[in-house]
Amino acid sequence: MAEPIKNIQFKPVSEEVQKKRDLMEIEDALLANKDSMLEVLEIISYLKNRGILDMVKGLLGQGDKVLDIAVNLANMPDNKNSIKNLLLLMGTIGMINVTQLEPILLKINAGIARVAEVEDKETEKTSYLGMARALKDPEVNRSITLILEFLRGMGTDISDLEKNEPSSVEPSVNSGETQEPEKAKSRG
Repeated sequence: MAEPIKNIQFKPVSEEVQKKRDLMEIEDALLANKDSMLEVLEIISYLKNRGILDMVKGLLGQGDKVLDIAVNLANMPDNKNSIKNLLLLMGTIGMINVTQLEPILLKINAGIARVAEVEDKETEKTSYLGMARALKDPEVNRSITLILEFLRGMGTDISDLEKNEPSSVEPSVNSGETQEPEKAKSRG
C-alpha cells in the first residue's frame, strides 16, 4: 500500500528568475497605466524645470533643521495668536452658506461697477430732497431694504450658536502678547 507524502519540498526560485518575473509585472502595470504614467512624468518635468524638486530635495535633506525653525517660529507669541486666529477663520469660512452668499456678492459687484462709472463722470452732490426722491426708485428702495434686513440679521441674538467662549480679559492691542488670560502667580 502507498504511503502519504509528508515532506513536500518546493523548488526554490532563483534570484534571477524572480527579478525577471518582477520586471514583467512592472512592465505590465506600466503598459496598463501608460497615459497616467506619462502625465505624472510630465508633472515631474514641470516641477524640475521650475526648481521645485530641488527645493523639496533640500528641505528633505535638512528636515530636522527646517522642522526646528518651523516649530520655533510657530512658538512665538505673535505667531501662536495668528495660527489660532487662522484656524478660527477657517472654521468660520466653513460655516458660510455659499448659495445664499452668491446673489449678494453679485449685487455688490454690480454696485461697485456703478460706482466706478459714476466716479468717471463729474457728479453733483446729492441734496436731502434728492435722497428723498431716490427712495422712490425701485432699485434704491430694494437696496435699502436689503441693507436693513442685513442689519436686523446682525442684531439677532446668536449666543446659543457661538462655539467660543468670550475672553474674560480685555485683549491687548499691538502688544505682541497672546490674548490668553494670565495665570495667577503662586507665592512661595
